[in-house]
Amino acid sequence: MKRTFLGEFEEIVLLVVAGCSEDAYGVIIWEQLQQQTGRSITISAVHATLYRLEEKGFLSSQMGGATAERGGRRKRFFTVTALGSRALQEIQALRDQLWKAIPQEKLQLIGHS
Repeated sequence: MKRTFLGEFEEIVLLVVAGCSEDAYGVIIWEQLQQQTGRSITISAVHATLYRLEEKGFLSSQMGGATAERGGRRKRFFTVTALGSRALQEIQALRDQLWKAIPQEKLQLIGHS
């Protein structure tokens, strides 16, 4: 199986979707991304990334019901797929392995203990 790699922003978006305690849709994901990263992010960048992650098979989505507060428009809810979950686990394992490979004296120099 060919492995698909995630860019940093894709990884962060996937992590936010996985961590959402409520139904994950564009605005909630966008707000969480900005809050968690401290970055100013456009909603269009979030939507483009969500759709790209869905195309890669890391997310799935379904349409919710129309709501009056949205002028009758429906929300698209995103969930992490088994492939997305596996990718996050692989990324975490790789990062843990790389951090453990740094000698203790170097960790102290970069301010990690």
